[in-house]
Amino acid sequence: MIPVILSGGNGSRLWPLSRASHPKQFLPLTGQRTMLQMTAERVGGLPGIEPPLVVCNQDHRFLVAEQLRELGVDPSDIILEPCGRNTAPAIASAALAKDPDALLLVLPADHLIPDNAAFHAAVEHARPVALDGALVTFGIVPTHPETGYGYIRATQPGGPSPVAEFVEKPDTATAESYLADGRYYWNSGIFLFKASRILEELERHRPGLVDRCRRAFESARRDLDFVRLDAENFAACEGISIDYAVMERTDAAHVVPLNAGWSDLGSWAALQTAAQPDSDGNVLLGDVLAEATSGCYVRSEGRLVATVGIEDCIVVETPDAVLVANRNRSQDVKRIVERLKHSERPECDFHRRVSRPWGWFEGIARADRFQVKHIVVKPGAALSLQMHHHRAEHWVVVRGTARVTCGSETKLVSEDESTYIRIGQTHRLENPGVIPLELIEVQTGSYLGEDDIVRLDDPYQRD
Repeated sequence: MIPVILSGGNGSRLWPLSRASHPKQFLPLTGQRTMLQMTAERVGGLPGIEPPLVVCNQDHRFLVAEQLRELGVDPSDIILEPCGRNTAPAIASAALAKDPDALLLVLPADHLIPDNAAFHAAVEHARPVALDGALVTFGIVPTHPETGYGYIRATQPGGPSPVAEFVEKPDTATAESYLADGRYYWNSGIFLFKASRILEELERHRPGLVDRCRRAFESARRDLDFVRLDAENFAACEGISIDYAVMERTDAAHVVPLNAGWSDLGSWAALQTAAQPDSDGNVLLGDVLAEATSGCYVRSEGRLVATVGIEDCIVVETPDAVLVANRNRSQDVKRIVERLKHSERPECDFHRRVSRPWGWFEGIARADRFQVKHIVVKPGAALSLQMHHHRAEHWVVVRGTARVTCGSETKLVSEDESTYIRIGQTHRLENPGVIPLELIEVQTGSYLGEDDIVRLDDPYQRD
């Protein structure tokens, strides 16, 4: 059994914490571990489990690799999608990468499943059904009449059962009837099937998609620890979910009930429901003072947030944006993201702190012709050998020791020392030490965009 972790989502409903460059699956939303890490840990201990395969956007490859490394997990593959095409092409690519007889346990990277024992039990109930050739989907046992999820109707209640139908999101009255019926489950997007069987069903219902995925996989190239799917062929794939492509059409679909406290954490309201509220019904995280406040989710990522006399609100503070929303309208946060995208504002895609394979940088100040950054380089890591056409850089080391290459000269720069890189000069920054290297960078020049980087030699093989 091979876990296939799908990590291609953007999590736009959890803006401003979730951004396109660092979406919710890479965030520690409910504890110390990120959602991706919790998903990878969840499969540990299952009989016959193999190292996971992760399918992700190519821009997130180093986030995936680093977060799995922190767990001590060595993935079997990290398949890179050149663009988003929904779950059917992602699952097809994973199936093509593995033995046809392998069982694929398909898991979204951003779901919460608190009861690991119940999850393992459900997988074991599904295993013999999948080995017999069924396409198993896990149906969440509903706890209330939810109108925000699609449903699966089983032919009979209880254990593994053939699927009678998939049902779109219902209204409240219909959801109440589903809850009373006992044969309806929330659609989780978690699956178990043989690699060969899902490819057979995809060939039957979406043959063009499989053909494109096969071409993209056969023309893929290895890049460090990653498998880069061929961009032209993958982009030509139909963007469609596995539900629409196969599960709603096949006669081989079975559903196994899962009662493990599942949540897709698809909104701030869902995140509030998954947390433990205080006596006023509030979830308060970070530096928060709440006065005459009830039923609220208030999260501070740095600054003090104070609330007075509010009810049923979502308040989320980050260094560059603050969200205030009615709890019942938290699904509409995506409309703000759409407006940011339409206006080409950076807050749509990037945090002030930006992750890089060598560490991270965070903007401190910016004005006309200058910019100040806080840069942290991991022990043993190095930036690319590069140059800039439009800016000079001043580096002041505040912690650790830097090895700096400027033109033909290489030197060590220690704490409280500085160096200067003029416009057009080739340079590289390295951390030869065993502690994180921290420095303050002051950029000056006519243009300070991140695209003013000419990489001459890059250990991470970035474009």
